[in-house]
Amino acid sequence: MDFQFLLDGFAQGLQNMTWLEGVAVCFGIASVFYSMREHIWVYPTGIVSTLIYVWICFQYKLYADMGINAYYFIMSIYGWYVWTHPKENQDILPTTWMNGKEWGYSILLFGISYPVLVYLLIYFTDSDVPYWDSFTTASAFVGMWLMAKKKVENWIFWILTDLVSVPLYFYKGLVLTSFQFLFFTVLATIGLFAWIKSSKAYADA
Repeated sequence: MDFQFLLDGFAQGLQNMTWLEGVAVCFGIASVFYSMREHIWVYPTGIVSTLIYVWICFQYKLYADMGINAYYFIMSIYGWYVWTHPKENQDILPTTWMNGKEWGYSILLFGISYPVLVYLLIYFTDSDVPYWDSFTTASAFVGMWLMAKKKVENWIFWILTDLVSVPLYFYKGLVLTSFQFLFFTVLATIGLFAWIKSSKAYADA
């Protein structure tokens, strides 16, 4: 895949982009920026983007991703509450690393959700990308849960989700959204290092 091919694909994506996809992309990027800065606006901006993508994914038969965006909406409400209601001895919810138990929960959540999603997409939908759609959904399940808990490792799962989403959305013809996930990969990498620094600051305080 050469650079000119990417430019042509991006230009085509802009031409085919609906105003609804454009709004979703803008709010999605804003949400990631706010997340990197540990700002509460990560949730209201994310809610707008995810609700729009529920409809877009339904139209493009990305049923697992439609489900994950509905899940994002629910977890955004939960995360919004958790971030604004820290423990009594805390001014804000601190950024921390996962312990062994939390890693176990994360692996279990991914290990259960992935095969279940694959099965549902193969036997109950007309999806033509059941394995890839299920992978991005299962990894995002974990990422969103960890973000609500303000765990550094949430960025690792987002990076995995974004890397697979780039070719997935490109294949489905949502070129602009594909480039959005490419941009998200870069932002998630920056976010990972930012939250590592933040967790160290909390630990040293």
